[in-house]
Formats: sequence, structure tokens, C-alpha cells
Amino acid sequence: MTERGAQRDHDHIVTGILCRIGMGLSFSTMAGLLKLASAGGLNAAELVFYRSLFSLPVVLFWVLKRESLAVLRPNNPAAHLWRSGLGLLSMGLTFQALILLPLADATAINFTAPIFATILSFLILKEFVGVHRWAAVLVGFVGVLVVARPGGSSLPALGVGIALAAAVSQAGVTTTLRHLQKSENISAIVFWFAIAGIAVGSVLMLFFGHAHPWEAMAFAAAGGLLGGFGQLFMTTSLRAPISVVTPFDYLQIVAATIYGWLFFSDVPTRHTLIGATLIAAGGIYTAWREHRRRIHQAAATVPAV
Repeated sequence: MTERGAQRDHDHIVTGILCRIGMGLSFSTMAGLLKLASAGGLNAAELVFYRSLFSLPVVLFWVLKRESLAVLRPNNPAAHLWRSGLGLLSMGLTFQALILLPLADATAINFTAPIFATILSFLILKEFVGVHRWAAVLVGFVGVLVVARPGGSSLPALGVGIALAAAVSQAGVTTTLRHLQKSENISAIVFWFAIAGIAVGSVLMLFFGHAHPWEAMAFAAAGGLLGGFGQLFMTTSLRAPISVVTPFDYLQIVAATIYGWLFFSDVPTRHTLIGATLIAAGGIYTAWREHRRRIHQAAATVPAV
């Protein structure tokens, strides 16, 4: 590799890490703001609508600045529908979990999504999963049990169940995106997901929409804007290897813990801290093993000389 190429790779890694940190701060702040909005009376259906509505201007600005509206034309509309359906299901479940659980606990359980993605890749994509990644899955589930403490926790069982369902559907989104990105522009994926959220949210608003205090609406609007920025940071971070930037995702648990303490007086329990650490360890190790697997696959495809 030339010196210029090495410098370019280094710049991509630095940019990727900074964007991943920006993504984490955006999404964790979004979660805190939307939980404040829910405290003002907004339900999960309304949060989905406003999250999608106020993220759209950010996405459009980014697309117009970098590319053109032509890139938004979908090559596979059916795949976009499937991805959007899974994504909206995950979003709605995530927001409902935020309403029912303390912010740190909801965020920690949501981070089991990479662990569920490993299971889905084995069941649906028929990918080989070695003993190391199965061990990471087990560590992650132990972390969930520590956080939830079945039979001995003050956390509502319904909230824990919804948070886990959100993580499973998010894993489905991850699995779907791995295929969708092969034929679709990333800008198109982000744009049509926002459009789907507005469309579905508009229908839901007919049944679940209500008037709310301006403070709650301001929290919802700010949360939607930050959600749009978070998506853009996440997209840009993919210039760097995913195994490099993934560990920084777990800063969201730290931020959620701080926001929960500042905004809702939720002091994290020992079980939350230990469980979140186990979940993070399982997720980071899963990402690292996935990185190693792809390196070996790439090496195996290089012809011998």
C-alpha cells in the first residue's frame, strides 16, 4: 500500500470513529428527548410519526448537498417495503420500551440486536456461526437476564418483552440491509424509510393522535431532527471498517444512563451496570469475530500465484 493510500485509510478510520460517536450522541439524546415527550403524553405511534417527519428535512438536505434526487429512485421497491416494515416495527417497539422502562435499561436491552442478528444469519442466511460467536451470544443473553432479573426485578415484564422484541426486529433490519445495500443507494434507503414512517404514522395518527403541550411537541421535534442526524452520522461512519467503529456504539448506554439520571432521576442499579457490560462485551466480540470471518473469506478468494 502506498503512503497516500495508507493516509486515506487512516483518515477514513478517524472520520468513521468521530461519526460513530456523533451517531451515538444523536441517538441517545433522541431517546432521552422522546422519553420526555412521552412523559408529556405522546404515545409510541405519535413518536414514530414525529420522528420520521422531522428527520426528513435533514435527510433531504444531505442528499441534495452530496448527490441528486436521481439517486432516490428505488431499484427494488419490494425490498424497500420489507425493510421499511421491519424498521417501523422495530422503531415502534423501541419507543414503547422507552415509555415503559428506565432509559438505561431500555437502551441496554436494545443492544442485544447484534446478538440476535447472529442467530438470524444462522437460521435465515444459513451462515456458519462458530463456537466463539455462539459464546458471545450466550454472554449477551446472560447480560439480559442480569438486567431483567426475572422474578426479582422492579422492571415490568411487558417492557422487557417489548424491548427484546424491538431488538429482534432490529436484527431483522440489519440482516435485510446487508442484502439491500447491494442494489440500492444508501441515500435512497434512508429517504424511503423516512417516507414510509410518515405515511404509516399519518394513518396511525388518525386513531392515536392527540393534542399535546408545546413542550412535549418541542421534545418530539428535536428528537426527530437528532434522529435524522444520527442516521447520517451512521451512514458516513461506514467508510471505516465496521469492526473498528462498532465498539463506540456502546457509548449510547453510558449516555442513556447519564440522561436517565439527569432527566428522570433514574439511578442505575448494580444489575443494570453489570448486565449492560455483559451485553456490550458480547456485541463487541461478535463484531470482532465477524471481522475476522470476512478477512478469512477474502483471503480464501485470492488466487494463488
